[in-house]
Amino acid sequence: MMWMCIAVLLLWTRSGGCTEKANTSDLIEYTAADFYEKLHSGKMMFIYFEYKVSPTISLFLVELEKSAEALQDYGILVGKVNCNKELVHTYCEDERLLHSAFLFRGGKEFLDLHLDTVFDVNSIVSEVLFAILREEVKYVHTDTDLLAMEKATRGNKDIVLGYVHSLGTQEHRSMMETAYVYGSKYQFILITGGPVLKQLGVNEVSHSSGVWFLHCRVSSGFMTAVTSERCPLTPMRKPLSTLSLHSFLQLMEAPLVTEVYDDPSMVQPPQFPYQQTPQVFLFSRPATEHLDLDTATTLAWRLRGLALLLLVHRQSPAVKTPDGYNVAYRLPEKSLEVKYLTLHNLDEVLELFTNQDKEEEEDDEDEELEDEELEDEDSHFGKLDDEIAASVYENRGEMLDLDSIIQLTSDNFHTAVAQSSLTVVLFYLKWDAVSMAFLSSFIDVAERLADSEFDDVQMGVVDCGEWTDLCAAQSRPTLPIPFQPFTAFPTVLLLCPKESALHYRGMLGSEALFRFIMLSRSASPVLLSSEEEVTSFLQEVPHPDLAGYKPHRVLGLFKTQTDTGVSMFTEAAKSLRGQVLTGLLTDGLAEKWAADSTVDLPAVLVFPSWKKYTHPTMLSVSSSAEELLTHIDTALLHPMPELTVENLPSFLSLGKALLLLFVGEEEDEIGRRQNQVLVEEMERVVELGGERMERYLACWIHLGRTPAGMSVLGSYLGSMPPLPALVLTHLPSGGEIYQYPPNTPIVAPSVLQWLQKIEDGTESPADIPHGSTTLSEMERGLKIIQGVYFHELVSAKNIILAEIVYLIM
Repeated sequence: MMWMCIAVLLLWTRSGGCTEKANTSDLIEYTAADFYEKLHSGKMMFIYFEYKVSPTISLFLVELEKSAEALQDYGILVGKVNCNKELVHTYCEDERLLHSAFLFRGGKEFLDLHLDTVFDVNSIVSEVLFAILREEVKYVHTDTDLLAMEKATRGNKDIVLGYVHSLGTQEHRSMMETAYVYGSKYQFILITGGPVLKQLGVNEVSHSSGVWFLHCRVSSGFMTAVTSERCPLTPMRKPLSTLSLHSFLQLMEAPLVTEVYDDPSMVQPPQFPYQQTPQVFLFSRPATEHLDLDTATTLAWRLRGLALLLLVHRQSPAVKTPDGYNVAYRLPEKSLEVKYLTLHNLDEVLELFTNQDKEEEEDDEDEELEDEELEDEDSHFGKLDDEIAASVYENRGEMLDLDSIIQLTSDNFHTAVAQSSLTVVLFYLKWDAVSMAFLSSFIDVAERLADSEFDDVQMGVVDCGEWTDLCAAQSRPTLPIPFQPFTAFPTVLLLCPKESALHYRGMLGSEALFRFIMLSRSASPVLLSSEEEVTSFLQEVPHPDLAGYKPHRVLGLFKTQTDTGVSMFTEAAKSLRGQVLTGLLTDGLAEKWAADSTVDLPAVLVFPSWKKYTHPTMLSVSSSAEELLTHIDTALLHPMPELTVENLPSFLSLGKALLLLFVGEEEDEIGRRQNQVLVEEMERVVELGGERMERYLACWIHLGRTPAGMSVLGSYLGSMPPLPALVLTHLPSGGEIYQYPPNTPIVAPSVLQWLQKIEDGTESPADIPHGSTTLSEMERGLKIIQGVYFHELVSAKNIILAEIVYLIM
């Protein structure tokens, strides 16, 4: 996935028109007792006391309902009290108070907001967060006030200055949600016009919104030329949104000038999170080295937010650029292509990117309609990122105990890895919310291993914001780096001396990581030399802490250890480490097992976790390790798997059409048996269909265990059909969705006939309301499953790593 990348600070918005009468079925209605209980518990609440529902109040309740889920992400309960049913003293006794909603904090009223100021979901969320963050987001009126803030923060924090045309807007909400996440790192200041805007040289009439980054955290080498009492500022040139603001703040953390000793053509393109930023190369000569550095610093300040500046030292023999060129640049969309120029002053360099920026703004306007169509998708996954960021924000004051892990650097990395048979390393960024959220879980696993006294495993972390050379895999002459540069964070590697690194691709939760490490402690493959060892390998739990978990197992049978297939099987086994237990049998023991299994040597026996170990799948040895891995993966695949968060990415990566069965939650044993019969009948479809079913992946979703499946099904068909429901999606031909006739018994012959009609083109796709479903919508629907589970894991201080979750570049 990109960012892989990480993702924070997206905006969660829900679309939906207003109706004449509010449908507040999802808005929590508190009784008086409930209200006082929550109040005395100290929880933060935003409550409206309803008495008479006028058309205006009705519209407000619709927007209040929409804001409930967004504010819940920040630990704020949203609801109403019906004063016609429940009497809450003070608030239900004065009708004048019925035109306000109240924010309660610490067991008492914190603020009342008139309904004129909280008229929609954006204004509700922005005003409530603004009230909560009143100590972290300052509101200044004059340039004198701003100057005082600059003096107060100089040397400690940078300032993020935001201008919004009016409070309660989408831009205001973007600023508040960003401040909620980054409030401990930057000083946020909000203005709505006036003298400060004039001081910035902005026309208040024509300027709708904007953000400026004030570099007040003085750092030697970065601001040596800055002597003014004012902090240097960099404007954000993109329209204000959570996406652009997050990217802008990341770019402000980039080094001002990077000195290199390679030719520009050999310099790597910018790594995460700056991979969408142009690079500018200036050339330095030994005789004018200090002057060139000053020139580069001056230009870098002018290019701040537009491009990354690199100073190339010509004294290096690796620099091959002809002396006639003094500037080079690389655009992100051009990948490795570098263009060389001869320019006469710094303004010409600046014009290269200011003109380009204007062209991009015009392109952005042309794509505005397309962006609106994608708004729902972005906002949904923005909610996932807000969950993470909010979790980090709430716990930002807690100090993590790092005693159980090794803090690795460029200096001690190779030594530490060489001293342990197994090292698990987390590569992270301090400013990335996902990284920081997972770091806590990573430490939990390390402490759990320490308590169990596992001396063969050491846990380490690398701060890639500080040790950039290590994370960029920049090898030293005698110390090669055993991995490639990282483009996604957080990343976990399993390292063994003199072996290639193994990427952990599971979920970023403590249980999944612990399970991966425990399975990785065994050799891959482990050499088995007796019947007792084979029986133990197939039946015993790898560790008491994994009780209840049954891993996949694979056995390789070869005549001798020098058999030509042993090295290939060993290579495949190393790739399966941490996911599958692998064993190797040779000589007489292998011959006995081959005879008992009626297979010829060499052979591979696959024992999926969902089958009895007495009925393995037999495979012949392939021509390559890659082919063998493919066959093993196929043998491990359940014929009718239940779609879950963990297996969803691997199933989607198969590229097959999904024959997806939705079943409801069982109320009793009869319901459970009925669902079981349905699943078994779909297994018969796979069995009777034979080779023609290879193009489909038959699977099912249990709506009781995965309630988000209801949203998926609703997005597929436009409304919730009766259950059980069978649909065919993700067809290679396009975005069509086919629904098995509702209320028709799901039996194997009928399902096969239905599939045949689809293949023949005689079956019509489901009649979906216009614009409700496309192929991307279907993919988005499946992502909802992960989204809900993502929310649950964040609440448990765990984070999922799943390629299909949308992350911001």
